[in-house]
Amino acid sequence: MSDEAAPGFVRVRLDLAYDGQEFSGWAKQRERRTVQGELEGALRTVTRSSETFELTVAGRTDSGVHARGQVAHVDLPEELWAEHRDKLLRRLAGRLPHDVRVWKVAEAPPGFNARFSAIWRRYAYRVTDHPGGVDPLLRGHVLWHDWPLDVAAMNAASERLLGEHDFAAYCKKRDGATTIRTLQRLEWARGADGVITATVRADAFCHNMVRSLVGALLFVGDGHRPPDWPAKVLAAGVRDSAVHVVRPHGLTLEEVGYPADGQLAARNRESRNKRSLPGATAISGCC
Repeated sequence: MSDEAAPGFVRVRLDLAYDGQEFSGWAKQRERRTVQGELEGALRTVTRSSETFELTVAGRTDSGVHARGQVAHVDLPEELWAEHRDKLLRRLAGRLPHDVRVWKVAEAPPGFNARFSAIWRRYAYRVTDHPGGVDPLLRGHVLWHDWPLDVAAMNAASERLLGEHDFAAYCKKRDGATTIRTLQRLEWARGADGVITATVRADAFCHNMVRSLVGALLFVGDGHRPPDWPAKVLAAGVRDSAVHVVRPHGLTLEEVGYPADGQLAARNRESRNKRSLPGATAISGCC
């Protein structure tokens, strides 16, 4: 996965959004509908190419998870980019299904990599504790929790999880991948409509991390666990059977952050470095 396009190619950045309800996640799979599959197929069609140009994404979302601010890149032959650049966005709009949209297509700056250049990802998880359930118009994006939730208690518990930690207790382990992350922001707010939104930002996330954190914090909010319980689970470093991975439809990737153009290459190298906590043995894997 190079920091630069190969000679004769142009690296193109795509900013996009999708409703994840009908997708089996981002990554293409045989005989399953995925966001990557739809986008690569649409690119092949609108550029009239016999070749599939593979997309690299900032964060691979799971089945049922939505995105409002996803970022990807693709390396296109120079002559193809020159021919289609001015019409590509409109042609993609005409070819893509209505549950995925590309909002911007532009030549990426030198050193840009949608995945390794990112310095943070911001997610939102939306839940309501209204006794009547979820607004039918929001049912595909908001979880119903059938207990009253104390937002102040959830925020108190969230503060104890911030910083760099090994989040193994809140991640689905993958061979060869580190579970060390820096959680930069985790806070809850109740809107005027009663929907409670968790804003979660980190340098990167491991598999099921956000949904596991939300599951633990909902247990605090409804009084089943004390505010110090999620931090104790984190410190234990192992999966706790009491931590429930909440359903995916409440989760949306809202935004991906990148450094200034001149810092992209340095960020790429940093992202690929072995990562460990102070005093621990280094663990390979990037994000």
